[in-house]
Amino acid sequence: MARKADPPVTGDQLLKVLNALGNPHRMRIVAALAGGRNYVSALAREIGMGRPLLHMHLQRLEAAGLVTGSLELSEDGKAMKFFELTPFAYLLTPETLTRAAATLGEDTKTQDSQGTQDAQETQKERTP
Repeated sequence: MARKADPPVTGDQLLKVLNALGNPHRMRIVAALAGGRNYVSALAREIGMGRPLLHMHLQRLEAAGLVTGSLELSEDGKAMKFFELTPFAYLLTPETLTRAAATLGEDTKTQDSQGTQDAQETQKERTP
């Protein structure tokens, strides 16, 4: 049986995904989660990042639809937040970018300011 084609991605959706993946920390998080789901504390240790900063990056990835989080209870009753990759595939060609660009809306102004904020946060993370 043939697989139903996914609907074309909108320009705003594509910008959100590219913005999320445009940060080296978030790329490392996606790479770590490619090995399977993990909970925040273990993921923070694996990546070598503090949990508050990791949470911020995970929120951006989740908002872009690249990861999903779920709260679960451990055997001792402790709440643990697990994250896993959401299956995704984006084909970037001039044609797909042209179609996506034609759908850009007012949300792009928010995306532009978010990109500036991400750049500032990355600079702060690099500054000793």
